[in-house]
Amino acid sequence: MDVVVCVKQIPDPADPGELDAETRTLRRDVKLILDESDSYGVEMALQLVDSAGEGEVRLVSMVPNSEMSGLRTALAMGAASAVLVSDEALAGSDALSTAKVLAAAIRRSEPDLILAATESSDGYTGTVPVQVAELLGLPSVTFGREVTVADGVATVKRQTEAGYDVVECPLPAVVSVTAGVVEPRYPSFKGIMAAKNKPVDELDLAGLGIDPTTVGWSGARQEIVDVVDAAARESGEVVVDEGDAHERILAFMDELKVL
Repeated sequence: MDVVVCVKQIPDPADPGELDAETRTLRRDVKLILDESDSYGVEMALQLVDSAGEGEVRLVSMVPNSEMSGLRTALAMGAASAVLVSDEALAGSDALSTAKVLAAAIRRSEPDLILAATESSDGYTGTVPVQVAELLGLPSVTFGREVTVADGVATVKRQTEAGYDVVECPLPAVVSVTAGVVEPRYPSFKGIMAAKNKPVDELDLAGLGIDPTTVGWSGARQEIVDVVDAAARESGEVVVDEGDAHERILAFMDELKVL
């Protein structure tokens, strides 16, 4: 069983990022790390391959400046190889452009299953996995909290507000998984050393056969017109119980129309 995992390399959330003054987008000319959301997909893929008893896990990532730091982390977890897509023309790509690039890279591998996070930690569009599925002409299941594969069929417990639905779909398919679906393993020292020698196929847009004018700023279907600071949170009201605290709280909740 061969599984491809879409992984994103992002600026470290622990280090406050900066916006480019001209484009109003997050600067990515810094060391990038593996998005924690994607570590769940990598772990799920490794467990599925282990259960199948054969196959391998391959990674696909789109990133500026040929950055590999985050990719090496996923390789150290146990993935066998990776495809890294990097091209200056990709700057400013929106979700659909990203999906086009990932789909083109995935198409080269012809995997049995494609896994992705529900959404990235620095974008939160939540649309890329289903766009990839549409471009590849494959079925898609979102918000997977448990994934099993048997006899060419993926069975997914899909997280909902009321619990979960059980969904079955034929392979190949695209499944996005939620955080907490599994407990990601920590890369061992042996894994870290081995990751340095694992194959990483670096491609540009020409290598994928993608017209540069259809992605990046040229192909973007959205524009950032302004960025403003989030409103400061106002201090709440402190209720001192003088025998009537319950009445004041009930009145407050009634004012909010939650009663």
